[in-house]
Amino acid sequence: MISLNLTVPLAVDFNDAADYFIFIANLLIATSAVLLAGSVVLGILCTKSLRAQNRFIFMLNTSISDTLSGFGNYYIGLFDVQEGYPSKNDTYYIVPSLLGVNILTIFFAQIDRFLAVFYPYFYSRYGTRTVVIEVCLFCWFYTYLTLTIQHVVTVEDAAKINAYGILAIQAVILAKVILNVKLYLIAKYQIAREPPGPERDGKKESLRLIIVVVVCFLALWTPDFYYVIVVQMTRSRYMFNNNASDPLHMMIRFTSASNPGLYIWGSPALREAVLKTVWGRVCPPLRRR
Repeated sequence: MISLNLTVPLAVDFNDAADYFIFIANLLIATSAVLLAGSVVLGILCTKSLRAQNRFIFMLNTSISDTLSGFGNYYIGLFDVQEGYPSKNDTYYIVPSLLGVNILTIFFAQIDRFLAVFYPYFYSRYGTRTVVIEVCLFCWFYTYLTLTIQHVVTVEDAAKINAYGILAIQAVILAKVILNVKLYLIAKYQIAREPPGPERDGKKESLRLIIVVVVCFLALWTPDFYYVIVVQMTRSRYMFNNNASDPLHMMIRFTSASNPGLYIWGSPALREAVLKTVWGRVCPPLRRR
């Protein structure tokens, strides 16, 4: 058994092989999130052509959140931490709330793509870069204003706010699914009838990417969400000692790496920017590709 003099103990005792697997898996998830999301942030910030496009502003916002989540995951995933109910050595829900920023940002990104394709004239007039930046800032403001209110009111009022928040998230999830189906139909039928060209390719790429991101995000996140609802309704206790050993929480933490990874995979322009402006400085041969 490894014994370290830490204020907060490690998540596992290293008594068997499973403990090593849990520790290494969480370490890899946190590291990959920081590297991938951080690369996307730097790639977009360092490339003027990407900063001028609304869809990359949404990617930038989620990637900033994912980078911070990656750093937070070093604490949540490696130490004896339990967020939520019951809490233990928690971050006052500051790190998990970054997920709320992503939920809202991806939802607004879906709306952005829907308007861009279905109502191009309206979008060209009102869908400005300034508006998109304001929407992204609203995602942060709303998420952490709600969290702040929960910390300053009574426990009973905080529980009510949390219940309303769960209902709101369920509504957003339903809207995400409906929008995803609509975007898929648009990508499959409407864009296919447009004449070939860079504009059609750009629309098809952006729609395909947001569809894949939403599907993967919901697939990794919703199991734990509904598990929490079941636990609260049945007033039972969590089965796991901490978040690190909880496979459902591990899936959620993996979204911090999967989202930027999908961005890089699905966007050739972003992939080129990341290779040249970020990884090309670490490994020069990549810059010459």
